Amino acid sequence: MVKVLLIGNGAREHVMAEALIKGGATICAFMSKKNPAIARLCNDEIIIDNLSNFSAMIDYAKLNKVDFAIVGPEAPLVIGVANALQAQDIPTVGPTIECAQLEGSKIFMRSLLEKYKIESNIMFKQFKDMDEIKDFVHKIGKENVVVKPDGLTGGKGVKVWGDHLHSEEDIYTYCNEIFDENGRVIIEEKLDGEEFTYICFVDGKNVVGTPLVQDNKRAYNGDEGPNTGGMGSYSMGDNLLPFVSKEDVSYANDQMHKVVAAIAEETKQEYKGILYGQFMKTRKGLKIVEFNIRFGDPEAMNILTIMKSNFVTVCQDILAGTLLKPLEFEQKATVCKYLVPEGYPVNPVSHSEIIVDKEALEKIGAKLYYASVSEENGKVYSSTSRAIGIIGIANTLSEAEKIAEEGTKFVSGALFHRTDIGTQEVLDKRIQHMENVLKE
Repeated sequence: MVKVLLIGNGAREHVMAEALIKGGATICAFMSKKNPAIARLCNDEIIIDNLSNFSAMIDYAKLNKVDFAIVGPEAPLVIGVANALQAQDIPTVGPTIECAQLEGSKIFMRSLLEKYKIESNIMFKQFKDMDEIKDFVHKIGKENVVVKPDGLTGGKGVKVWGDHLHSEEDIYTYCNEIFDENGRVIIEEKLDGEEFTYICFVDGKNVVGTPLVQDNKRAYNGDEGPNTGGMGSYSMGDNLLPFVSKEDVSYANDQMHKVVAAIAEETKQEYKGILYGQFMKTRKGLKIVEFNIRFGDPEAMNILTIMKSNFVTVCQDILAGTLLKPLEFEQKATVCKYLVPEGYPVNPVSHSEIIVDKEALEKIGAKLYYASVSEENGKVYSSTSRAIGIIGIANTLSEAEKIAEEGTKFVSGALFHRTDIGTQEVLDKRIQHMENVLKE
């Protein structure tokens, strides 16, 4: 039997663990803090340690004689976990530190796309100080500004004109904040359209796609409030989205192929692992918003729960460079709703006991994945981050949304969620917005 080392401890890793076991593997886990659900799937064969402690990770992998490792979160990848493991003959599903720059540095990513003439790139400029920022803002117009720190931000560091920035002074203040933290600033053109997530498996050359997903970053209903790591997401029964065609997906896949080839040429390293493109459909075509070097969270829950192909086999094909066939997925709609602590993300309540009625969830067909929680004396408690993902799966989006929404009622604690995610009302607004953009 194949034995796999799973690195990470969130809801993304929970659903990865479930998919590995469904594929016939046994797993052990290296986590920064204990996820009780993953621990149970591992039969408590776990280590709790810092995910940057590569020497301990290597010792644990060798002790367990794992066949390969798979990395969930981006942070250890951008500091070289794949390099460290592979140097000790532990095959790893996840890009090397050189390839991980696609997410680890927005400046590297944009510059790579520019150098290799990737068509879905957008206008951008990097800055190390304030001297040139004002001239650039005046040149492109403040209403066209998106400000980003160069490094990892957990989905919360991007500020957009009209949503987070409402004056030139706001722009310059945020740029100064980034500089004060010894960061580098990149300013990109603001795009208008609808975003979607296209997650692919990559074996160094071949790029194989998965169903499209749309994430919801804002904390509150109606896309109001601050950005979060993701309050929930949905996918459709045809594995597309109403405003994204098969031709769009084919173009997105072509762009991903070009990026994989470009990163190989630039770094002399093959990209092996999961790569997801966050695209936006605009009146000028598909444009890349960002790349992530791992499964999205919550999007992994939408994708892996309906994956019919064997996840273990897919991982083995990634490592062997034999990922040649399209993957199979159920023709089902999915809706994920994240339960998060009250006050999240600004002033979250922590250490609230969470009580789950598992029988009721199973009865309605909802699935539950633990994210950032702790377990003490058999009881589960929230932290200051996202707590639990609830998934509904059905033939239609409306049915999946009803299951997910009903499922949230069987989890008690000081938690809240967005009730509008996956609803037909929100979907209709997305479709109308896209139609309006394309008419301009």
